[in-house]
Amino acid sequence: MNTDLALGALRALAHESRLAAFRALIRAGPAGMSVGELREQVAIPAATLTAHLNVLRNAGLALDTREGRVIRVRADFAQMNALLAFLTENCCAGAAAPIETCAPRTIC
Repeated sequence: MNTDLALGALRALAHESRLAAFRALIRAGPAGMSVGELREQVAIPAATLTAHLNVLRNAGLALDTREGRVIRVRADFAQMNALLAFLTENCCAGAAAPIETCAPRTIC
């Protein structure tokens, strides 16, 4: 991941509702959830959630698929892991700390 992509992802997460939505998608795991289920969890109006999901999609943090009349949204775990790796790639450089202290965990 390059700096511009990391900044875009961090900007997308730098909003309370978007962060809550992304965290809900992380908790849902690879199966994700319908937009309606996500709206119930984050308790924001549908139009507002749509706008926030567009920001997350544009940052590469969320993916969606249509299943009939339902749109299922998923966190992009590969992009999330790439962001974590970018943030921690120089962690503990030159220090005697064990690597597991700062190495990112792979979620999926």
